[in-house]
Amino acid sequence: MRVFERGWLSSNNILFLGRDDTALVDSGYLSHAQQTLALVQHALQGRPLDLLINTHLHSDHCGGNALLQRHYACRTLVPVQEASAVADWDEDRLPYASTGQQCERFRHDGCIAHGDVLRLGDLTWEVLSAPGHDPHSMILYCPGQALLISADALWENGFGVIFPELEGESGFAEQAAILQTIRELDVRLVIPGHGAPFTDVQGALARAQSRVDFLAADTRRNARNAIKVLLAFLLLEQRAISFDAVRQQLRQSRLMQAAARQLDLPEHDLIEQIAAELVRAGAARLESGVLISQR
Repeated sequence: MRVFERGWLSSNNILFLGRDDTALVDSGYLSHAQQTLALVQHALQGRPLDLLINTHLHSDHCGGNALLQRHYACRTLVPVQEASAVADWDEDRLPYASTGQQCERFRHDGCIAHGDVLRLGDLTWEVLSAPGHDPHSMILYCPGQALLISADALWENGFGVIFPELEGESGFAEQAAILQTIRELDVRLVIPGHGAPFTDVQGALARAQSRVDFLAADTRRNARNAIKVLLAFLLLEQRAISFDAVRQQLRQSRLMQAAARQLDLPEHDLIEQIAAELVRAGAARLESGVLISQR
């Protein structure tokens, strides 16, 4: 098993090299698809890629699917609740338009569902449902080696934005529940969707639970974080973005609009505040109304 740690525009990719077959979990973002393909080709050393699995269908986890499918004709599995949306390429149900992100259309050949058992890299992996950040997300657990591929359900310092809460759906309770599920597993190493693999599982769980409690105490905190994360993602992709472009993005993105409604701030004030937070965090600098990426 090889982990390609990608940063924050693309998710990590986990490549399995079994005796008889190969598999990749998550494929990164569209603009990094060529890099994903190069990493996979180098590691496979001429072997085919037989299987591609998506833990969930946010654009940073499946943006390389289409290119990998063209190159390898690999069988592709998506979370079961997303299958019909992928088959129809229903943009009202898929998350790309709502977040303002890109994903090239790809096909799926089958599904993963809670309780499934997969053979990856000659190891047995259990599929577990992990709603919270995304209602249809899955994580993969290898009891034989005490390994967890946690996607965006658990990072070393937190987890992904709780998007369902932006539109009035439950997400905090589900996030707390998946943390409890992980707590009850025997896990010695977590491979997160973003960041380096880590072994301080209990410490990460404690930090994540504290963050769930913090966000649930005032939903505006989650809304503010969502807009900041979505804007930071856009900035990483485009490298520079004007305030006018941010306003356009805010008006076009359903999730950003939902978050803005929860914050109940004038558009101009909201954009200035979020931009200032990105500057203070060292993620951007501001020049004449243009945010420029510092990462």
